[in-house]
Amino acid sequence: MTSSPTPPLVAVVGATATGKSALALDLAERLSGEIVGADASQLYRGMDIGTAKVPVGERRGIPHHQIDVLDIDQDASVAAYQRDCRADIDAIYARGRVPLLVGGSGLYVRAAVDHLEIPPTDATVRARLEAEAATSGTPAMLARLREVDPEAALAIEPNNVRRIVRALEVVELTGRPFSATMPRREYLRPTVMLGLGVERAVLDERIARRTARMWTDGLLDEVEQLEERGLSRTRTASRAVGYREALAQLAGRMREQEAIEATTTATRRLVRRQESWFRADPRIAWLDGTAPDLLDRALSSIHT
Repeated sequence: MTSSPTPPLVAVVGATATGKSALALDLAERLSGEIVGADASQLYRGMDIGTAKVPVGERRGIPHHQIDVLDIDQDASVAAYQRDCRADIDAIYARGRVPLLVGGSGLYVRAAVDHLEIPPTDATVRARLEAEAATSGTPAMLARLREVDPEAALAIEPNNVRRIVRALEVVELTGRPFSATMPRREYLRPTVMLGLGVERAVLDERIARRTARMWTDGLLDEVEQLEERGLSRTRTASRAVGYREALAQLAGRMREQEAIEATTTATRRLVRRQESWFRADPRIAWLDGTAPDLLDRALSSIHT
């Protein structure tokens, strides 16, 4: 008697507010699955309202992994995430269940599903380069990157100083171009990636409503409690959209309506970047996130 083939890893990806979490829960129920998060901000305990984390009571008894695994004073690491999420995926398969990777952090998705080399980091080198960027400006740092790694300079958004600094850090530490460590579109194991898309006007309206609801639901209180535990001292968590603006409101640098409007604008910019990242991947099967038969369409794509 032959054993049945291992089902593919299913990844549900796309921009913020497209309905990924709801679809993932439906799929997990139908496929006997467990959910593995791929959202850098949802790794943090206590970052709930601003990340639209599904409350425990609404998870339908479905196990969730890579959610609430970091304290607020820890910096998130793609390398650590890659190690831990792959261990979770292996364990899910060992239990005879199907892993569903869900999230909108593009590099985290790639770290989970693709052959991806994570280059080393050095806090001292990073701090020095960040200080130089603050003094010299982003254009000067980009010009330096063009000299040592023109391919990486072309691939990185010109205003993304964090990625420019990271590329220069890798070149300095390894002596190799940062572009040499760029992920290949080559799955680690059989995988089906489903992308959710929503028409721009509808998505913009969803973002505006969701942002206003975050403040109504108590985001400011959440951020105040997190700040007592060191939120503003953590590079990754304090820069998350919504949390950065709430911190500014608490510090008196923004009024509430200004913070809400700034978060809405920043979220829409984030969505554009997410769309650009995921739309560039030809392996993703795109689905209309507003379709009434979305679950059936998703199941059809998985079983094709």
